[in-house]
Amino acid sequence: MKTDSEFCLIDETSHRVTVRFEGQELNLREGENLAAELLAMGVAPFRRTPVSGAPRNPFCMMGACFDCLVEIDGATRQACMVEVTENMEITMPSVNENSDA
Repeated sequence: MKTDSEFCLIDETSHRVTVRFEGQELNLREGENLAAELLAMGVAPFRRTPVSGAPRNPFCMMGACFDCLVEIDGATRQACMVEVTENMEITMPSVNENSDA
Protein backbone atom coordinates (compact mmCIF):
# COMPACT_ATOMS: atom_id res chain seq x y z
CA MET A 1 0.00 0.00 0.00
CA LYS A 2 1.29 3.43 -0.99
CA THR A 3 1.85 5.88 1.88
CA ASP A 4 2.37 9.22 0.10
CA SER A 5 -0.55 11.01 -1.50
CA GLU A 6 -0.94 13.80 -4.02
CA PHE A 7 -4.33 14.54 -2.45
CA CYS A 8 -4.61 16.88 0.53
CA LEU A 9 -7.22 17.53 3.18
CA ILE A 10 -8.79 20.98 3.36
CA ASP A 11 -10.09 20.68 6.93
CA GLU A 12 -7.57 19.18 9.32
CA THR A 13 -9.64 19.97 12.44
CA SER A 14 -12.49 17.48 11.95
CA HIS A 15 -13.05 14.69 14.46
CA ARG A 16 -11.06 11.62 13.47
CA VAL A 17 -11.92 7.98 14.02
CA THR A 18 -9.93 4.80 13.62
CA VAL A 19 -10.66 2.46 10.72
CA ARG A 20 -8.63 -0.42 9.30
CA PHE A 21 -7.76 -0.97 5.64
CA GLU A 22 -6.18 -4.36 4.97
CA GLY A 23 -5.27 -4.53 8.67
CA GLN A 24 -3.54 -1.13 8.75
CA GLU A 25 -5.03 1.40 11.18
CA LEU A 26 -5.91 4.78 9.69
CA ASN A 27 -7.29 7.89 11.38
CA LEU A 28 -9.91 9.33 9.05
CA ARG A 29 -12.33 12.23 9.39
CA GLU A 30 -15.68 10.96 10.66
CA GLY A 31 -18.63 11.56 8.33
CA GLU A 32 -16.46 12.31 5.30
CA ASN A 33 -16.43 10.45 1.99
CA LEU A 34 -14.55 7.17 2.48
CA ALA A 35 -12.94 7.12 -0.98
CA ALA A 36 -11.66 10.69 -0.60
CA GLU A 37 -10.29 9.97 2.88
CA LEU A 38 -8.50 6.81 1.72
CA LEU A 39 -7.00 8.67 -1.25
CA ALA A 40 -5.79 11.47 1.05
CA MET A 41 -4.11 8.84 3.25
CA GLY A 42 -2.29 7.42 0.22
CA VAL A 43 -4.18 4.12 0.07
CA ALA A 44 -3.66 2.41 -3.29
CA PRO A 45 -4.95 0.24 -4.81
CA PHE A 46 -8.51 -0.13 -3.50
CA ARG A 47 -9.03 -3.39 -5.40
CA ARG A 48 -7.72 -5.55 -8.24
CA THR A 49 -9.61 -6.70 -11.32
CA PRO A 50 -10.59 -10.39 -11.44
CA VAL A 51 -9.15 -11.18 -14.89
CA SER A 52 -5.77 -9.46 -15.01
CA GLY A 53 -5.28 -8.40 -11.39
CA ALA A 54 -4.83 -4.79 -12.53
CA PRO A 55 -4.98 -2.27 -9.68
CA ARG A 56 -7.99 0.03 -9.44
CA ASN A 57 -8.64 3.24 -7.52
CA PRO A 58 -11.59 5.65 -7.51
CA PHE A 59 -12.27 7.20 -10.90
CA CYS A 60 -15.64 8.97 -11.06
CA MET A 61 -16.23 9.61 -7.32
CA MET A 62 -20.01 9.56 -7.90
CA GLY A 63 -20.95 5.88 -7.93
CA ALA A 64 -21.02 5.25 -11.69
CA CYS A 65 -17.80 3.34 -12.40
CA PHE A 66 -17.39 0.82 -9.52
CA ASP A 67 -13.58 1.19 -9.55
CA CYS A 68 -13.62 2.04 -5.83
CA LEU A 69 -15.20 -1.23 -4.66
CA VAL A 70 -14.05 -2.28 -1.20
CA GLU A 71 -15.34 -4.73 1.35
CA ILE A 72 -16.64 -2.99 4.47
CA ASP A 73 -17.50 -5.15 7.45
CA GLY A 74 -18.09 -8.09 5.12
CA ALA A 75 -20.17 -6.32 2.44
CA THR A 76 -18.87 -5.14 -0.94
CA ARG A 77 -19.58 -1.41 -1.32
CA GLN A 78 -18.50 1.57 -3.39
CA ALA A 79 -16.16 3.62 -1.21
CA CYS A 80 -17.26 6.85 -2.90
CA MET A 81 -20.83 6.28 -1.69
CA VAL A 82 -19.98 5.62 1.98
CA GLU A 83 -19.31 7.97 4.89
CA VAL A 84 -16.50 7.21 7.33
CA THR A 85 -17.64 5.72 10.64
CA GLU A 86 -15.60 4.51 13.58
CA ASN A 87 -14.15 0.98 13.59
CA MET A 88 -14.82 0.21 9.91
CA GLU A 89 -13.03 -2.94 8.77
CA ILE A 90 -12.12 -2.34 5.12
CA THR A 91 -10.44 -4.84 2.82
CA MET A 92 -9.99 -5.35 -0.89
CA PRO A 93 -12.92 -7.41 -2.18
CA SER A 94 -12.32 -10.98 -3.27
CA VAL A 95 -11.63 -10.98 -7.01
CA ASN A 96 -14.57 -13.30 -7.68
CA GLU A 97 -16.94 -10.62 -6.30
CA ASN A 98 -15.93 -8.04 -8.94
CA SER A 99 -17.94 -8.04 -12.14
CA ASP A 100 -15.63 -6.21 -14.55
CA ALA A 101 -12.21 -6.81 -16.03
